Amino acid sequence: MNVIERAKAPTPIFFKILRAVGLALLAISGSVIAAPIVLPTAVVTVAGYLAVAGGVISAVSQITVDDKAKKEKENQNKTRDGD
Repeated sequence: MNVIERAKAPTPIFFKILRAVGLALLAISGSVIAAPIVLPTAVVTVAGYLAVAGGVISAVSQITVDDKAKKEKENQNKTRDGD
């Protein structure tokens, strides 16, 4: 299974939630980094790390596959093709 097939395959519910959390971290940290006011260096540094963590969490969560749902979908497709 290649990366494109994995990205299109069904994702387990836990990883859908985790993906949303990662995207939220990414959005919040992006807002902090791009803030028009001067923030302490430590805050900007932590926001950079959170941006990286959010991106990684989202990417890994997106390519996680729910095997049970994938097999059910394949079985449904096979029965439709067989009719």
